[in-house]
Amino acid sequence: MPKTPLQTSDPELYNILVNEVSREDTTLELIASENFVSYPVLEMAGGVMTNKYAEGYPGKRYYGGCEFVDEAENLARDRANQLFGVEYSNVQPHSGSQANMAALMTFIDVGDTILGLDLAHGGHLTHGSKVNFSGNLYHSVSYQVEKETGRVDFDQVLSLAREHRPKLIICGGSAYPRFIEFEDFKEIAEDVSAFLMADIAHPSGLVATGLHPSPVPYCDVITTTTHKTLRGPRGGMIMMGKDSGNPWEIVAPKSGRLKNISELLDSAVMPGIQGGPLMHIIAAKAVAFGEALQPDFTVYTQQVVDNAKAMANEFLSRDYELISGGTDTHVILIDLSNKAMTGKVAENALEKAGITVNKNMVPFDERSPFITSGIRIGTPAITTRGMSQDDMVKIVALIDAIIEKPDDEDNIVRVKAEVKDLCTSFPLYSDLRA
Repeated sequence: MPKTPLQTSDPELYNILVNEVSREDTTLELIASENFVSYPVLEMAGGVMTNKYAEGYPGKRYYGGCEFVDEAENLARDRANQLFGVEYSNVQPHSGSQANMAALMTFIDVGDTILGLDLAHGGHLTHGSKVNFSGNLYHSVSYQVEKETGRVDFDQVLSLAREHRPKLIICGGSAYPRFIEFEDFKEIAEDVSAFLMADIAHPSGLVATGLHPSPVPYCDVITTTTHKTLRGPRGGMIMMGKDSGNPWEIVAPKSGRLKNISELLDSAVMPGIQGGPLMHIIAAKAVAFGEALQPDFTVYTQQVVDNAKAMANEFLSRDYELISGGTDTHVILIDLSNKAMTGKVAENALEKAGITVNKNMVPFDERSPFITSGIRIGTPAITTRGMSQDDMVKIVALIDAIIEKPDDEDNIVRVKAEVKDLCTSFPLYSDLRA
């Protein structure tokens, strides 16, 4: 096989790339926020549109030569609108965090109060964490989940909302295994005259195929990433529909004038927080949205959920403590306290055995975010490989073997060999191997 241009010009970096291809192919990727994109998405993400500077929006660029990147961005927006049943989308945010920043900048002013899910209870940094812009620029108040059920405590949400009168409430999170209760949040938002923002970064693929309730009828603005369950390139997106009954115009926070929300969102992204958009990634988003509109994507997302439920049930049968007792989605959050193990120890031991998870705080965790009492597991990536419920039982057995003997090197070697055998049955990116 002839050498590739990268292999010839930069063999050191080429070898790093090959090693990453091998790592992904021979390990079990169980991080809930990761997935494997298709070859067409890879092709577009690595394509020539990376060369094009295109500040602004289609038809209103600051540069010439944007005819074809305009077509790509319009196609991405049209497909996103069709996929989620919305009437507005902005596909330029480089990440979910920047989508959230732009949404907050649009609806509220610096110093206003926001109400979001506590990071330790499954929330996200951008929902009001003090180490994040959202906790620094805005007055942040956090709600939590109930200790007994692991689900959002709506009595507490209502009480906090009435006490602090937030300008905006955020629903959704990064480690919440259950459906997001949009309708319940909407009732509270209306009670205190707050805007309601949905962050569906994790379940967006499930939302797109109807396997998770849609935020469109209830929320003023919706943000998401385009990877995770949506299986596209890493990036963010903002959406808005009219079904919530709210007007398309609001009093802009800074000017105090009545302005169109979509125009405010667009300007918040660019020039507000970003410059030139990543046109190769926007085009790759269009590819992924097109894939998600196909019938087989619904089959895929159903399998993601089926796999997560099968895995959760197997963990429960082995006496693991699952936050909320199970899952509605692709996420499983496990408290390892009864296994006398920290999340950090579990993550490191599992990685040695070729199983990738992430340590994660659990509700009411007494350990630090750098240690944690739990781990978070997700099924999008292994489902993309073609694995099904029977394989989930095998994977839980392998995880359990490591949790039981995390320091036993012979045990780690044995499990790693079994992991590699399982992965061999479900090859990934065969055409990219050296």
